[in-house]
Amino acid sequence: MAWTYLLECADGSYYVGSTTDLERRVSEHDLGLGAAYTRPGRRRPVRLVWSAEFNRIDDAYYFEKQLQGWSRAKRQALIDGRLDDLPALARGRWRDAGG
Repeated sequence: MAWTYLLECADGSYYVGSTTDLERRVSEHDLGLGAAYTRPGRRRPVRLVWSAEFNRIDDAYYFEKQLQGWSRAKRQALIDGRLDDLPALARGRWRDAGG
């Protein structure tokens, strides 16, 4: 199994990743052994705020790349489980509302 996950960092930012061992990977990030983004002390500790399981790592990686392009508001809606809000939060949609 594979996972796409979202971490909330101590500085309030979000980190998106994918892995085949979620518990190990979150621990690595928390210890400063994960990705360069989560290594600085100001970003730790990290907290797992959302994850989804996939059958294949390439599917998890593909979804990771999608989430990396999402706005903070759209990521927050996903974390909060407000899935109906996701289409309206797509980048550029606010331009359509203004005419």
